[in-house]
Amino acid sequence: MIEPVENETLASRRDAVKRFAHPSDGESRLITPIKKTRVAEEVADRIRVLMLDGTFPPGQPIPSERHLAERFGVSRGSIRDALRTLETIGLIETRHGQGTFARELSVDRLVAPLASVMAYRSDLQDELMDVRRMFEPAVARVAAPRATKEDLDDLQRILDTQRQKLKTSQSAIVEDTAFHAILARSTRNRVVMSIMATLNDLLVESRTHSLEQKGRPARSMDGHEAVVAALRRQDAEGAYQAMYNHIDQIANLQLHAHTDPNLPTK
Repeated sequence: MIEPVENETLASRRDAVKRFAHPSDGESRLITPIKKTRVAEEVADRIRVLMLDGTFPPGQPIPSERHLAERFGVSRGSIRDALRTLETIGLIETRHGQGTFARELSVDRLVAPLASVMAYRSDLQDELMDVRRMFEPAVARVAAPRATKEDLDDLQRILDTQRQKLKTSQSAIVEDTAFHAILARSTRNRVVMSIMATLNDLLVESRTHSLEQKGRPARSMDGHEAVVAALRRQDAEGAYQAMYNHIDQIANLQLHAHTDPNLPTK
C-alpha cells in the first residue's frame, strides 16, 4: 500500500535528486552509461534494482526523465519507454502534477507479470519444472520429521477430497495447490512457505492445463499419497524420493502432451 506523500517540498525533491546525482560507491556500478542494444529494457532493470536497494524508495519521486537520461547516458525516449514498462507491471505510478513515484514492492506485483509470461513460454515452464525438482523434494525431506498431527490430518483431508473429485471427474486444482502449501507449512520455515506460495502462484496456469490431461489427476493423487505415507513414517529420505518421483511423473506427462498430438494439451 502506498501512503500519501506528506510534507513534501521543492527542497526535499532537490535533495533527492542531489543524492542521486552523487551516488555512493554501491550505486555507482548501476548508475553508469548504458551501452547495450536493448537500452530501454536495461534501463528498466537498473531502475528496478535501485528501487530494491532503497535508492528510489516507495512513495518518493523518481528523478525526471531528463536527469535520468543524463545519468544513464541514453535518450529521453529510452527512459520514457523504460518507465512505461515499469508502470505497466505496477512497479511505478504517475501522479498528475507531481511526477513519477516508486510503488511498494510486493510478491504479487513481481509474480503476476511473470506468471502471465510463463503461460506462453514452454521453455520457462520446463525450467520451472527443474526448480520444482530441486526445491520440493528437499521440502518433503525437511517436513518428514517436523510434520505435526494437525499437518498430517490436513494433508489427509486434502487427499480424501482429491479422491472424491477424481471419482466424479471434477477439477482438483485447489487441493493440488493446497497440498504443496501445507507440506511447506510442515517445515516450520517461513521462508520455505513464502517460496512455495510464489511457486504455487506461478503454477496456477500450468496446473489448470495439466490436470486436464488424461491420467494426470490419478498420477497426482498417487504421488501425494506416497509423500504422506513417508511423512507418517517420519521417513525423510522416503519423502524426498516420493516427491521427486511425483514431480518427475508430472514432467513426463507434460513432455508427452507437447509431443503427442493425441493427448489433450488444454
